[in-house]
Amino acid sequence: MGALNGKTIVVGVSGGIAAYKAAELVRLLSTRGARINVMMTRNAQEFITALTLQTLSGNPVATQTFSLTQESQIGHIRLADNADAIVIAPATADIIAKAASGIADDIVTTVLLAARCPVAFAPAMNVNMYGHPAVTENLARLAARGVRIIDPEEGALACGWEGKGRLCDPAAIVEELERMVTPPDLAGEKILITAGPTQEAIDPVRFVSNRSSGKMGYALARAAWRRGADVRILSGPSALPTPRGVERINTVSAAQMLEATARNFAWCTTLIMAAAVADFRPAAVAPHKLKKRASGMRLELAPIEDEMPRLAARKGNRILIGFAAETQNTESNAIAKLQSKGLDLIVANDVTLEGAGFGVDTNIVTIIAPDGSRHPYPQASKDEVADIILDRLAALRKSCAASPGALHALRRPV
Repeated sequence: MGALNGKTIVVGVSGGIAAYKAAELVRLLSTRGARINVMMTRNAQEFITALTLQTLSGNPVATQTFSLTQESQIGHIRLADNADAIVIAPATADIIAKAASGIADDIVTTVLLAARCPVAFAPAMNVNMYGHPAVTENLARLAARGVRIIDPEEGALACGWEGKGRLCDPAAIVEELERMVTPPDLAGEKILITAGPTQEAIDPVRFVSNRSSGKMGYALARAAWRRGADVRILSGPSALPTPRGVERINTVSAAQMLEATARNFAWCTTLIMAAAVADFRPAAVAPHKLKKRASGMRLELAPIEDEMPRLAARKGNRILIGFAAETQNTESNAIAKLQSKGLDLIVANDVTLEGAGFGVDTNIVTIIAPDGSRHPYPQASKDEVADIILDRLAALRKSCAASPGALHALRRPV
């Protein structure tokens, strides 16, 4: 299940035009299995009704601090105590100023003062207001207290201005909340992930490629960022959106991906190679589009040199995790790859199995270590598989912290 499943999220809505987007935020939180309580300022009710948010959340909406009915059902102290996280979206300049100054003059600001859980503010306002020194200073004061500031986006604003001030996309706010409620067991890790296919040119319009979609690598990037890591993804051609908080470096050919991997290797503490990197490329690339011939065309392929053994030779305390997408002899082929590339773990899967191939949202994997231990897992979503792989990474790091020689011992093949 997702990070928000069963978590209690309190959504505070203040009085700006972006208040209507709170409905989408509440809906998305509901689809992730969260329990949602909504609280609204008086001005927020001028833009969206409490009934709308009550219907979407399935719970009464808190609008008054001293209502006997609301206090008996929710209670501003109980609302704060029961929350796993609180997000103010949209956060106007007014409520940002009140929170920064410790003012508690309505239900939302009162709950904020009583809160002991992680808190986030998602500002939304006119571009000039957002850039005003008072707002900048108030946001800095909140951030210094540990409040997460979810920066607004740039674009056309309801007031007619253009610039930074639009409420962050509700889906991105949900991702921030997922990170807030997830234990940061990968904090301090710098994880480099390769993802997607490579394309090897035949001529200016044709190429040789594979069926990889990049979904597994992108799922790993999302999960690693959620768990506190700094993440870079080296992506082959993919239409997938860049995961929030992740630095994306685009590549096309195997040579480009291998060069980018080598160039970023010094930065990382863990390298996860989920990309389907080509083993062969056309021996010669035609300078112009090849024309159709009745006699057909013979394509000569040349091998692509593998950079991994050279990188593995200088990995030190870095952890290297690879993937083996196979169609036969899955485990024996994966073990051979594990040993030849000097990996610490390999994730093997038979892409001929239903629910485990390229382009689907699920996977069926077996994780194999150098000591011969194998851990098979049933079909699961790629997001779930990503967390399974990262659990193994976290366990390896924990072993290393407890015993500095543990990683080298684990690397010794049986």
